[in-house]
Amino acid sequence: MHRLKLISGHLCPGGSDELNRDLQRAECGSAAAASGRDSPDDVVVVHGRRTAIGRAKRGALKDTTPDELLSAVMTAVLTDVGLSPDRLGDVCVGNVLQPGAGALMARVAHFLSGFPEVESMSLQLIGNPGDLTSRLSDVEKARDCLIPMGITSENIAERFGVSREKQDAFALSSQQKAARAQSLGRFDQEILQVTVGRDEGVRPGTTLEGLAKLRPAFTPDGSTTAGNSSQVSDGAAALLVGRRSVVEALGLPVLGVLRASAVVGVPPDVMGIGPAIAIPAALEKAGLTVADIDVFEINEAFASQAVYCVEKLGIPMEKVNPNGGAIALGHPLGCTGARQVVTLLNELRRRGRRAFGVVSMCIGTGMGAAAVFEYPGP
Repeated sequence: MHRLKLISGHLCPGGSDELNRDLQRAECGSAAAASGRDSPDDVVVVHGRRTAIGRAKRGALKDTTPDELLSAVMTAVLTDVGLSPDRLGDVCVGNVLQPGAGALMARVAHFLSGFPEVESMSLQLIGNPGDLTSRLSDVEKARDCLIPMGITSENIAERFGVSREKQDAFALSSQQKAARAQSLGRFDQEILQVTVGRDEGVRPGTTLEGLAKLRPAFTPDGSTTAGNSSQVSDGAAALLVGRRSVVEALGLPVLGVLRASAVVGVPPDVMGIGPAIAIPAALEKAGLTVADIDVFEINEAFASQAVYCVEKLGIPMEKVNPNGGAIALGHPLGCTGARQVVTLLNELRRRGRRAFGVVSMCIGTGMGAAAVFEYPGP
């Protein structure tokens, strides 16, 4: 939310009081979302592109550096809509486990794209266990922040009764949806070819029988496997976001409107339940309900947590990741949020009418994030 406030400061030219009022309206603007009323201060998505998602360390993108991937999609987004880089006011990059404490990759990609010397920032927490206080072991919740992600998946499965069979069925559904979407060309419009033009993780031949044969990946008697977990992947995505009044003055299209967002905290040892808490919080701010949402893009870090969140919120499965999710497509950690927004808004546009969508994901160390978007219609 801190970074959202910084970006909103660029989008809203007033002083701090005006910024705070605008943020409060954006976060609690239920009337605008429910009624479809537009405001010149709306934060809108103009356009988005992504690369195909490659298999990490052995796929087509293994030798393509992150800054080159990112520069390609950043450049394509501006080229597609005919916007000069000089019009940019801020560049914000999500990045995980890259050299230079994250900032280096973002800044290099920034200048490779020919962007001017505006601020750019990488959303990587600079820290590792070696940089943490020695008092960490004294506080249970702090210790839990270091639990491996796979173990948090096993914790969810055990604590909330998510069976291996449910996890494998969810994974199969993700693969089938992604394979169908890929065969129908649904990703073609959003993917910029950089070395490869198709997501490499999609496995059309996946079966329940095949998934059932896979061994647990994290504990000998566990239920989380390589087949019902997200794939380790390479990829990049970029979104062009702006204030509606500026976007319209420049004659740019409006692909989507950000209606509300929420970030919440959850116990670190079950970090994957984050969407189950964040989604209701975001929907409440938007004045909407689960029934009002046409598509939910919920990141599939693990099938265990995705199944729990979907069942907890009572979301119909046909609304969940209709073109597959991270189990099939892959999960480049710093890219996934933007990739989800690109996929969501393209899917809503494909349906050809005004519609609402939600993007949500869990966050390591025990958080969840969700955002509500409106596609305004053709």
